[in-house]
Amino acid sequence: MPPIPFIHQRYILNDFSVCLFISQLTSYFLLFNSTYIYYEKINQIFKSFASELQCLRNCGNFSFVRVAIAQITPHLGDVKKNFDLHLKYIKKAKKKKADLLIFPELSLTGYTLKDLTEEVALNPKKDSLFGELNAASRQISLIVGFVEEKEKGLFYNSAAFLSKGKILHIHRKVFLPTYGMFEEGKFFAQGRNFKTFLTPYGKMGMMICYDFLHYGASYLLFAGGSEIIIVPSAAPGRGLSNKECYETSRMWELMGSAISRFSSAFLIYCNRVGFEDGKHFAGGSFIYNPMGELIAQASYLDQDFLIQKINLADIREARKKWPYKRDDRPEIILESLKRIIRNNED
Repeated sequence: MPPIPFIHQRYILNDFSVCLFISQLTSYFLLFNSTYIYYEKINQIFKSFASELQCLRNCGNFSFVRVAIAQITPHLGDVKKNFDLHLKYIKKAKKKKADLLIFPELSLTGYTLKDLTEEVALNPKKDSLFGELNAASRQISLIVGFVEEKEKGLFYNSAAFLSKGKILHIHRKVFLPTYGMFEEGKFFAQGRNFKTFLTPYGKMGMMICYDFLHYGASYLLFAGGSEIIIVPSAAPGRGLSNKECYETSRMWELMGSAISRFSSAFLIYCNRVGFEDGKHFAGGSFIYNPMGELIAQASYLDQDFLIQKINLADIREARKKWPYKRDDRPEIILESLKRIIRNNED
């Protein structure tokens, strides 16, 4: 029997963390006591435990976060060109002393891929490109959009959060628009989860573009404790407006204001610009604070690079004033949804 891995004291933050760890460890001893399998399971727990606790330690180091938004025009189907464009903006953001740099949906590939989807797909665990992005993320956290081949022949519209030299989370787009000018459901597999994850800046959640227009997705991140919600997007403009933007830009802004206010969270929306296959992408990236107030916005229609310092103390103040989080009852929502699903079954 191999030795039990050593628990280094630098990972122990409080009694609750230790009790939780021991509880997990004990459960695996009970399940796998008679076999060698328990060793691998325990090692997995240790790695996960150490990583999450280290993130929790890092969260306390930030009172303010300098957020950079790269509102760019990706090159359709040219991963190399787009990667070089990313490196250019990473260098620019580092010079501006940004903590977090956000790129739009499918920033490494372009949006209207169709039959190019398979050709530009990446495996984050194997592709050298992600090795270079991981290296860059040691100095600045990154969110990038890409086509992910998670399993052989299954392609996802994904966004990765990279920090401290590794990928902390990948969100796979759940709601794939397949109507009118949109054809995502023909080429992409559907994601299955909305997850709050730990970052050096607190608890964060991601949605990709059309996910954001399904308010149930935002609720899941709210219930999961997200304090910063990021929405990489590739939203074309539609409809005329009195302002120098499309009518649909106002739709995204209304969602930004409402979700940030009632989630008591920062809402950061990063759209792209430019023409692609007859579509004109609308730009207008923005940041709303936890009170639902617009605090920064990029230009409509044109490429832009936006830097905004956000104060994480605003989350606490908003949740003290408007106790939506305190009064939330996800267990009631869950039971109600179960009843609705049962009643709608054929």
